[in-house]
Amino acid sequence: MTQYSDFLLLIILALNMYIVATGNLLSGIKAMAFQGMALAFLPLVLWGYHMQGAVIHILLITVSTLGIKTFLIPFLLFRSVKEANVTREVEPFVSLHLSILAASVIAGISFWLAHVMPLPVAASSPLLLPVAFATVLIGFLILVSRKKAITQIIGYLMLENGIFIFGQLLAESIPFLIEMCILLDLLVGVLVMGIAIHHISREFDHIDTELLSDLKD
Repeated sequence: MTQYSDFLLLIILALNMYIVATGNLLSGIKAMAFQGMALAFLPLVLWGYHMQGAVIHILLITVSTLGIKTFLIPFLLFRSVKEANVTREVEPFVSLHLSILAASVIAGISFWLAHVMPLPVAASSPLLLPVAFATVLIGFLILVSRKKAITQIIGYLMLENGIFIFGQLLAESIPFLIEMCILLDLLVGVLVMGIAIHHISREFDHIDTELLSDLKD
């Protein structure tokens, strides 16, 4: 099943690059939904044949991740975009061209780090660790390089997706309840951010976080 897990991880990495390259918020949210779908099936592909005694556990993770990351969170983000009446990231802190270059460098560094870093357990796929590193670091890049609050939420989601991939290294020892708590914490975070976006757009007619610095005492 290694070839299938590698395929899913390559899709996740390609979607990371696409999200960095696009300035369209709706396209970014759709890419996050597809990434959530790939993440949902990743545990099933990685561990479905190795953890026969935990099939129910793996299926619950797949179903819950699919429901939250592929359907519920994108739905909330689409509604936030509609209410804020904004569809594009205009004049980010770092231009899209430089962002793509930075993301490419980050991906290269991630593969190097995965090669030189010793692991406490053997990875079930050679792409697992580099894609996890790249997803976390590219998530940070989006967080600091974009102005729109919705795009920053996408960066936050990518960061959490990278942590989810890291977690597959310890899938045999992480209790299901802990994983569910992480997913619910992510959902609550997105709900809070969506409420904040709604109030920001209602009061200031924009969702640029750059201008929020003017509210300091």
